[in-house]
Amino acid sequence: MLPIFEKKNINMVVSDQYISPFDVLIANSDTLDLLKTIPDAVAELIVSSPPYNLGKSYENRQHFREYLGFQKKIIEECYRILKPEGNFCWQVGNYVEKGEVFPLDIYYYDFFKFDLNMKLRNRIIWHFGHGLHASKRFSGRYETILWFSKEDNYIFNLDPVRVPSKYPGKRHFKGDKKGQPSCNPKGKNPSDIWDIITHDFDTCLWDIPNVKSNHPEKTLHPCQYPIELIERLVLSMTHEQGIVLDPFMGAGSTLLAALLHDRRAIGVDKEKEYFDITKSRINELKNGTLRKRELGKPVHQPTGKEKVSQMPDEWKKEHKQGTLL
Repeated sequence: MLPIFEKKNINMVVSDQYISPFDVLIANSDTLDLLKTIPDAVAELIVSSPPYNLGKSYENRQHFREYLGFQKKIIEECYRILKPEGNFCWQVGNYVEKGEVFPLDIYYYDFFKFDLNMKLRNRIIWHFGHGLHASKRFSGRYETILWFSKEDNYIFNLDPVRVPSKYPGKRHFKGDKKGQPSCNPKGKNPSDIWDIITHDFDTCLWDIPNVKSNHPEKTLHPCQYPIELIERLVLSMTHEQGIVLDPFMGAGSTLLAALLHDRRAIGVDKEKEYFDITKSRINELKNGTLRKRELGKPVHQPTGKEKVSQMPDEWKKEHKQGTLL
């Protein structure tokens, strides 16, 4: 069952330059053009999944160094827009060329750290159970979120994203607190591995399924990430009415995560098709009809009774003979 939302009064501004006030501002333009109109130090959180230079329909494949050079220009503008106490989350996977894997977080780290002097707070691993199957290497099933801050006094609200303790009845066994409960009554700090295959908010693993064909949030965007991946970032790294910026908004998942939790949002995409999808999804949120996977919903696990989860009859003989694992 999909979650039911109440209608929300959202002031959506469509403009290729920064205009205030707004609840959400969206632009169908070149990313740099929009970013250059935004004042300094207005965003509490910048979060995005930039193109990976894989030649998708929304990007022109470039030489790897040229690709990184363009991304640096975007990040520099975002850094200017970020508040001193703000957070910067860059979600990336791998660039692959002629079968060779280039882990993008490694290349981005040097720029954030040594060029911008930002500090890495977590390298969060997002694990998902489905994706393309490789034939000459192991199939990739994770991406990373690099979480950087400008200063040591950065926004971090742990309580809204705590997960239940595994052993809430544990007690201190020595010292001044001997015999008293040792766990936090609000729950524990989730880990830096987001594995949303069991229970998101019932375990320290963040198991969030990626958006594939049967996902309730699926749109025409080929690399759409789920809203719930961003919700924990929004809840922990911003305050209500704080601004969240996504310079590559795609299908608008970041903006929706912000609006669902009473934050403001800015997003831009140069592709008209994806801009229209984002605008439509925001209107669905306004009308209470947005399709969204429930936060913390367990990922479906086959029981073994489904036909698709059973071994085909023609394999069984070979399996018994030991020719198949």
